[in-house]
Amino acid sequence: MNAAARYRLLNNVTILISVIAVAIALLDSGFTLPIWLQQVFHIFYLVVILLSFVVTVGRYLYTNKPRTLNKVAIFDAFTSIAIVILLTAHFTDLVRSGLDAAVDGFVAIKIAVFVTFIRELSDHNFNLNRTFLHPAQFFILSFLAVVLVGALLLMMPNATTQPLSFIDALFTATSAVCVTGLIVVDTATYFTTFGQVIIMGLIQIGGLGILTFVTYFSYFFKGGVSYETQASISEMSYMRGMGNVVSTLKSILYVTFAVEAVAAALIYISIYDMPDMNWSEQLFFSVFHAISAFCNAGFSTFSAGMYDDSLRFNYPLQLIIAMTFIFGGMGFTIVVNVLRYLRHRAERLIYRNDRHHIYQPWLLNINSRITLITTGALLLTGLVGVMVFEYNNVLADHTSFFDKLITGFFTAATPRTAGFNVIDMGELTFPTVMLTIFLMWIGASPNSTGGGIKTSTFAIALLNTLSLARGQTKIEVFKRQIADISVRRAFSIIWLSLLVIGTGVTLISYDQPELDLIKVVFECFSAYSTVGLSLNLTADLSDFSKVVVSVIMFVGRVSMLTIFIALLKNMRQRNYRYPTEEITIN
Repeated sequence: MNAAARYRLLNNVTILISVIAVAIALLDSGFTLPIWLQQVFHIFYLVVILLSFVVTVGRYLYTNKPRTLNKVAIFDAFTSIAIVILLTAHFTDLVRSGLDAAVDGFVAIKIAVFVTFIRELSDHNFNLNRTFLHPAQFFILSFLAVVLVGALLLMMPNATTQPLSFIDALFTATSAVCVTGLIVVDTATYFTTFGQVIIMGLIQIGGLGILTFVTYFSYFFKGGVSYETQASISEMSYMRGMGNVVSTLKSILYVTFAVEAVAAALIYISIYDMPDMNWSEQLFFSVFHAISAFCNAGFSTFSAGMYDDSLRFNYPLQLIIAMTFIFGGMGFTIVVNVLRYLRHRAERLIYRNDRHHIYQPWLLNINSRITLITTGALLLTGLVGVMVFEYNNVLADHTSFFDKLITGFFTAATPRTAGFNVIDMGELTFPTVMLTIFLMWIGASPNSTGGGIKTSTFAIALLNTLSLARGQTKIEVFKRQIADISVRRAFSIIWLSLLVIGTGVTLISYDQPELDLIKVVFECFSAYSTVGLSLNLTADLSDFSKVVVSVIMFVGRVSMLTIFIALLKNMRQRNYRYPTEEITIN
């Protein structure tokens, strides 16, 4: 066996044991283990980290490529420095506590193990065509696997302050992975900091998607993705251009972590003077809520959420949270397209006499135009409705008109699958409840962290209705014609959403007939659209109703249409066409 073959074998072994090390670190954190076993795990962590360093060095020794300072080398250097810093902090704490002390409380070495796992995973080839699963099946099963693993992690003793049933753990994990925010137990008091970190991780994974993580690491650190993988991603995300699939996935990660970092910093500034919280608690609060907001999850580390007395009158915080979840609900491709358009406009303004910066038509594509207009119209409609219906009701606690306007804007924007609330949802008037249900049903934009039928679906349905009323046989907007497949997909999504929601309402009402019907309807719409708002009903659900709501959340997150695609075989298109007949309707 030559040196290169030995290196590849060592690399595969390192990946395997790094996965085992991460699993052991989670168990070590979730359970109170004997001191001798903790010491054994501690030695195992060190062996994994040391072996990873050997493999990283071998990556540059046993290669035929010229050694250059590329992105792989920069990443390896960055992670190596981070691991050294974490190990230094760990051994410093270990020496202070005594070498024979329990090591379960030291998190630095566990973080170092996780960084090692990420580095080794990034060096592993990922090829979706190796699997026998259809891309839609892979997508669904990946989410399902994360939900089940998350439920088991949340049931660990050190993750909660009291025992958690499997149904409640499954509900919480589903709500986190599906970025919904509905809770059956109080996140602030029922879960420890370790449990809240697990929830935060599930939210981040659910917001971005499993395939995004794996594909990005494969591309960024190995230099490319196979054509089959790109085709699978394109099919699952309905992106027809093969060339921009990987660049889009790269942009997803850039935009997500950049926005979350900025949001966390701004949140920290807005709560710096909060009493009874030290700097580390404020930092954790900021990071948790930045991730929860951008991913449109709606989870909070406060029992009352944003309605807490120390938060609901903090108007700068409301604006920061609102802009973060609106940004996350815009859709990754839309955000990237808008940023590219704004950069082009700025360059043309600065270099107006430079021929290299000439006008580029349709830089802001039709998807972005429809999404921006629909989003703005829905936000304005929601704001006007809340201000009219709630001005002297739930907004009465806010003194000035400006304060009412900010709270009204937050209340109008949060049904767009965000799930945060700064007012008592149980005190809303009936017209506001109906308006909220309508906004929840529409939800966020395509390829975003939010749910619902999506703004583009609603816009296409509305444009189709207007074109029929005008006697037109095609949908035209912005001097473009909407493809028939988009119209068919939109109406499939609409009727499937109503089917799932209606089935959920029927099952819950049958199991618990004593519940208020409008609250059940509100809960099911909120679950399907992964919103997380509730009329104070979630805690009153039976175990059967919790399972029903969990299924609705999962179906709403992965889309019923995707489930049908996963279950039904694709029929090959045949080269013939039957005579066209018009069906009598209305």
